[in-house]
Amino acid sequence: MDNKSEMTLTAIYDICSRLYEEMCSKSNSDHSSLFLYLTELGKTLVGADRASFWKWDKLRHQLWTESATGTDKIVIPDSTGLVGKALKEERVVVTNDPYSDPDFNSAVDKKTGYVTRSVLVMPIADINGDYIGAFQIINKFDGGFDEKEDVRCLSLAAIICGIALESETFLEESQHDKLTKLKNRMGFYSDFQKKYNRVLENGRSLSMFICDIDKFKRVNDTYGHNAGDDVLAFASGMIMQACSDTECAYRWGGEEFIMIMPDTELEQCVEKAEAIRTRIMNTPVDAQGNIINITMSFGCRKFDPALTIEENVSAADEHLYTAKETGRNKVVF
Repeated sequence: MDNKSEMTLTAIYDICSRLYEEMCSKSNSDHSSLFLYLTELGKTLVGADRASFWKWDKLRHQLWTESATGTDKIVIPDSTGLVGKALKEERVVVTNDPYSDPDFNSAVDKKTGYVTRSVLVMPIADINGDYIGAFQIINKFDGGFDEKEDVRCLSLAAIICGIALESETFLEESQHDKLTKLKNRMGFYSDFQKKYNRVLENGRSLSMFICDIDKFKRVNDTYGHNAGDDVLAFASGMIMQACSDTECAYRWGGEEFIMIMPDTELEQCVEKAEAIRTRIMNTPVDAQGNIINITMSFGCRKFDPALTIEENVSAADEHLYTAKETGRNKVVF
């Protein structure tokens, strides 16, 4: 074994060792560090400058990555770029002259000043053979990419990536409500552990509202449960559309929903709840061919870091109860 090969093998062992230690620790509860290590492994396996793993969000028709070197999260339509081409055509895509390739998206290069000389994209499949993402490697140090040889070298990283992406998909599905597409109660507590507790610990404000559909049982009894599902989907859609990039809505259970708003004072929370309430009140719902007018009641609360999550939610729920008991279709705080 020559010195270069020995150094490469040592680097691979080192990456795998650090990845193993990370996976056995409890310091990280998501897949972000795993993808970073796999990115590093991919670059080392073929001797390249940059790499990224792309996840395919088929629901939103988007491709996104947080593991592209030198950039924040990148989101692109799934019909564009070399990654989109590889997934659409279900094959490895290689270009050693990207700026002459009509499918190459040069927007990131223009933004960062980076110069791309060569690209290899491998579509990533789950255990059923369905494509769920892609592995992209950029700028091989000793010339252009060789599709056969470099794909053989990258297959290990691609297999691990596929397993990781599938695992992350299963986790996300378990934290989402299938009907409304909102995160469920499990997702709510997961987000608190990952980010909202940090907001409170840093002394930043965190506000929330809890709301439900007024007289929802009457909708089910009058029009049927399929119409009731349409009403739930409509209400959740209205709430989700009102979320900013930092805010998130959850289906708390039944016809109840919660929105969490970091860096938001109670007054701003009340304003948003009132805007949603008004919009819902003024927008008829087409539920199984029936035009239904619904209203919602809201209870708003600024989180008290001295109280538990449950105590804060309970306090907001008391305001919601007051709204329901004093006429419904109102915001109480």
